[in-house]
Amino acid sequence: MTEWAQAPSLRPLWQALHERLSSGQPVSSVRIGKDWNENERTAVADLLGLERVPAPGRSLALSRIEAAVAEIGGAELRVVVEQVVGPIGDRRSERSQAQDERRQLWAQLRSCPPVQAEPALLEWVSYLQASGLVGGSVPATQALVSQALSVLDALPVEGLPLPILADRVLHDPHALDEGHRLATVVLRGLAYRYGPELSSRGLWSRAGVDTDELSSTVLVAGLAARGGGSAPAVLRAAAAAGEAAVLTLQQVRNLGVAEWDTGIVHVVENPSVMAAALRRFGTRCPALVCGSGWPSAAGVLLLRRMAASGLPIRYHGDFDGDGLRIAAHLVAKVGAVPWRMTAADYDQAYARRPSGPDAGRVSDVPWDTELTARLRQTRTTVTEESVIDVLLEDLSAALGPGTG
Repeated sequence: MTEWAQAPSLRPLWQALHERLSSGQPVSSVRIGKDWNENERTAVADLLGLERVPAPGRSLALSRIEAAVAEIGGAELRVVVEQVVGPIGDRRSERSQAQDERRQLWAQLRSCPPVQAEPALLEWVSYLQASGLVGGSVPATQALVSQALSVLDALPVEGLPLPILADRVLHDPHALDEGHRLATVVLRGLAYRYGPELSSRGLWSRAGVDTDELSSTVLVAGLAARGGGSAPAVLRAAAAAGEAAVLTLQQVRNLGVAEWDTGIVHVVENPSVMAAALRRFGTRCPALVCGSGWPSAAGVLLLRRMAASGLPIRYHGDFDGDGLRIAAHLVAKVGAVPWRMTAADYDQAYARRPSGPDAGRVSDVPWDTELTARLRQTRTTVTEESVIDVLLEDLSAALGPGTG
């Protein structure tokens, strides 16, 4: 590199040129800075052979600077600038590449299986995107979101303490401690799944974290399981009497892999539907599980055990925002099949009961895009209780001919 180019008085010129040339845009001139002192402006005049010292703010033609550099140093202007200041970048290209990386990050997140299985999490993705990148970094954001997704995918659990959950999924018992960024991101995802009205403790509890074995219960009817222990005996006695039974999380855990004397398991959201079924069918009541809203840890574990035994599971709930999210959750977590939960079913029920509470926050569901569109249009809840007669007819048909 020629010594003349390293003169301190010329450095502002090279820096200004470096800034302009790194923009990625066509450059035809460079402007003298308002903070350039007289010595620096004089150096520019000497370089370019100007008759007068240029005033601050004056534009200098790039072609004239290139000609002067070639004449004095026999080098290209870009080479001189890079030797004095550093490599010339391409901010336009870098911005475009960064935008592509961000778009790819959020597109991959939206299309990943856990989010596709529970479209309520799409709202979580939109929230994360609006919040911006972690430290402006795509890799750092991707790492954080991947960890959060692994936790959300593992939930609900059956009464695991939070440190054990964190150690099992993330290999760090403190990764989900209160105040950690990852815990905040996971809780935001749970809020979109279960509802924003719950506290942090309530969200963890609904996901089965730190739930004790006795307070978490599930309501069942018409179930019969073979095997020892208290749970099969309770189920057999209740089925024989045509009554409902309540199993604790402890009892469900002790069931292990039971042998079930039943066929299809029908899951409902509201206890009133189970009560109506027991009144109608008595000791012949088909296998029913009631979630009583969002299924508890005991309820999810019971359904998982049944699904593992090969029992088909069908779910029906309220036609509202929560009902659809519960249905999507059970489809994703236990392989349930929606039962009379299509747009056509909603239209029929709505025609019978065109007034009801507001449907609330309505999330997409993976099995019928028209269903969520219809609820967003009507904004009207159709409760499960309003279609009890239809559900009972389905249960009667499942029992076979001659069942009243």
